[in-house]
Amino acid sequence: MIRVVLPQHLRTLSSANGELLVELLEEPTICQLIDHLEQQHPMLRGTIRDQISGIRRPFVRFFAAGLDLSHEPVDTVLPLSVQSGKEPFIILGAIAGG
Repeated sequence: MIRVVLPQHLRTLSSANGELLVELLEEPTICQLIDHLEQQHPMLRGTIRDQISGIRRPFVRFFAAGLDLSHEPVDTVLPLSVQSGKEPFIILGAIAGG
């Protein structure tokens, strides 16, 4: 079971009270995980990635197992510690400003 941590505003949209649990087949990728989240929680469509291009939205970051996976290809397999549920996959809203 993959544990997914969303920022507060996406938790509100998805009606999640905490971590989301996702079960995917072996060697799940970032894309498969996001596909599943958007399928199970349609209100998330377009918030994490562009609906047309599938590209991650600016100011949205992906972290897992102490790694920044934000700029990795979407077909990157999730780390084993995330696949096993030992560590969460974190979707984080980045902050910018001056």
